[in-house]
Amino acid sequence: MIALLIGAGVALLAALIGTPLFIRFLVAKSYGQFIRDDGPTSHHTKRGTPTMGGTVVVAAVLISYFVTHLIMWMMNPRSAGPSASGLLLLFLMVGMGFVGFLDDYIKISNKRSLGLNARAKLILQAAVGIIFAVLVLQFPNEDGLRPASTQISLVRDIPWLDLAFGGTILGAILFVVWSNLIITAATNGVNLTDGLDGLASGASIMVFGAYTIMGIWQNNQACGSPREAGSGCYQVRDPMDLALLAAILSAALVGFLWWNTSPAKIFMGDTGSLAIGGAVAAFAILSRTELLLAFIGGLFVLITLSVIIQVGFFKLSGGKRVFKMAPLQHHFELKGWAEVTVVVRFWILAGLFVAAGLGIFYAEWVVLL
Repeated sequence: MIALLIGAGVALLAALIGTPLFIRFLVAKSYGQFIRDDGPTSHHTKRGTPTMGGTVVVAAVLISYFVTHLIMWMMNPRSAGPSASGLLLLFLMVGMGFVGFLDDYIKISNKRSLGLNARAKLILQAAVGIIFAVLVLQFPNEDGLRPASTQISLVRDIPWLDLAFGGTILGAILFVVWSNLIITAATNGVNLTDGLDGLASGASIMVFGAYTIMGIWQNNQACGSPREAGSGCYQVRDPMDLALLAAILSAALVGFLWWNTSPAKIFMGDTGSLAIGGAVAAFAILSRTELLLAFIGGLFVLITLSVIIQVGFFKLSGGKRVFKMAPLQHHFELKGWAEVTVVVRFWILAGLFVAAGLGIFYAEWVVLL
């Protein structure tokens, strides 16, 4: 628990102090956001606002994670140090953030609202996702437990939903496909949620807060632990290190939200939304809560579904729309809701979804107990 407090504190300070410094740098370079012409007209006033703020969040997380482990090692040289699960999560977060950074940089340098073309973006994201999926099936600990398994999980691995039913190689291939579906869904979900001042940041804080709680609980009820509750124990490789990273991410986003809330002094850009989405997907896979992500990240799911419904209905109906504009948050903007009202109400929805996910997580443990 000391590590969580240290990590969260360092991340909060790094983001709070680092964000305004980064804003000054971006302003000096004239690196501002370009607004899409097909978006709400009220957003045109945001043109020129510094973007790529996700860079600060990623940097704060990296600094805090390694500084925390250094401090813990100085306090106790026998401390475990960075774990395989933690490093793999950072790999996916940084990898996706780098793809987003390229996208943001192309927009800024070419002074347009379009960055990487869809094909290049998809290839880069797939490359990072495939490498991550292959690596998480490696690195067994002394008990033979790996960061992930080929079994699909809800609150823990489901034995009868094993992707390796047809053999080890087929299972690994199917797991890579399954993992990349989760990664694609999470990154697109966070990316689509971004667009209103503080919306994605605030919702993500709650999601990472939930993974902090679940990581602590999984560590306390780990199989083989003196406190395990029989069949209700958890087989997660590095639950406390995952809890540390979740707390760090949540704190870093709190520091960033101070500057990102309406009226935003900086946007996270694709650098931030893709990095956060990658981290969310990694938590779901590494904590063995893949299907539960649909509840924990329910707001992201809802907003993504609004885009799918809008596009699908538009094509099937020959040009008609279900919403005034998609993603869903812009529909309510065009209905006359103030931006702050939309953001706060969507934060409430995000909190309800997170609460439902935590409720399912705890209820399953109680039933097994």
